[in-house]
Amino acid sequence: MGYAYVVGTFDTKGTELSYVAELITAAGVAARTVDLAPTGGRSEADVPAAEVAACHPDGAEAVFTGDRGSAVAAMTVAFGRYLAGRGDVDGVIGLGGSGGTALITPAMRALPVGVPKVMVSTVASGDTSRYVEGSDITMVHSVTDVAGLNRISRRVLGNAAHALAGACAHPVPVSDDRPALGLTMFGVTTPCVNAVTERLEDRFDCLVFHATGTGGKAMEKLVDDRLVTGVLDISTTEVCDLIAGGVLSAGEDRLDAIARTRVPYVGSCGALDMVNFGAPDTVPQRYSDRNLYPHNPQITLMRTTAEECERIASFIAGKLNACDGPVRFLLPEGGVSALDSPGQPFHDPRADEVLFSTLEREVEQTTDRRVLRSPHHINDPEFAAELVAVFDEIGDAPREGS
Repeated sequence: MGYAYVVGTFDTKGTELSYVAELITAAGVAARTVDLAPTGGRSEADVPAAEVAACHPDGAEAVFTGDRGSAVAAMTVAFGRYLAGRGDVDGVIGLGGSGGTALITPAMRALPVGVPKVMVSTVASGDTSRYVEGSDITMVHSVTDVAGLNRISRRVLGNAAHALAGACAHPVPVSDDRPALGLTMFGVTTPCVNAVTERLEDRFDCLVFHATGTGGKAMEKLVDDRLVTGVLDISTTEVCDLIAGGVLSAGEDRLDAIARTRVPYVGSCGALDMVNFGAPDTVPQRYSDRNLYPHNPQITLMRTTAEECERIASFIAGKLNACDGPVRFLLPEGGVSALDSPGQPFHDPRADEVLFSTLEREVEQTTDRRVLRSPHHINDPEFAAELVAVFDEIGDAPREGS
């Protein structure tokens, strides 16, 4: 039997948490309440804070320190281990302010994508990326503070409770038996990814991720969850933003999931010619004399220099060298994006060659790990065909025509 877990700090939000649990139970879903109060006091929760705290690697005494800051940090670790150790989690709903949200969401993120997760939070109306990252947490703005029941909080909490209950009571049937494949796409690599998808969709459930920082994180979350059987990382552009300070970085751990899981991986240089900023007035002053291109009124692109391309290639090479699974990385000599071809604003053969030669030089090539040049542009149909052929060489799924 599974449960909808209702979690939060019962010393400050016990009334609201009990209200949510009652609504979920009334909807026909079994609920289990979990107290995360870092004070460790008595509560009416099904799972007391002491039981959760005991899951900390250093025991409950590492949580109940008397210092709120260290106690909350330690309870975050303990709750993550507690929830990961449960085999009966049908869904999770948490309530909290900024502290409670930071305490609860790491454990939610560690659950597989598809497990229902709802976080009712006072900070859900702003930038929630640090709470959600690459997961499928639903953030619900509490509107009023989570501090008692009133005509507004009853409706908001009730809607959230019923949303979770509905997701738990009506799981989505899985009807696709094709293995899943992760692909990364950017606007300037769309023709390539569409062509690859068309060639693979009869054999694979193709999951395309927009390489906007969260896209790369989401794809690698599914890789870690073993929900994809291979990756065609055509658009590695998020690395540009990491190196040059753009707004769409996926962080320092981009590509680490590939190394951890040894999933078959085919990568390429899609959109490694550009760094992303917001409107023109948001571009850092130090870049004012650079080759800038207005993608739209809200997005300004900056062409990467040869020096940046070398650093980008070194970053990717270091990540690939940590991969023990089958890896192929293709270099499209004809250009790495729709803006990187003769007559286009980002055409820079010298910068591209620095990118390619650095990858060839710094990737430690083996039978399983290879860097391959192609004479084609990334959006040429021939390049898409090469990507598919190379993936078929290393992937575990049925080949075309088999």
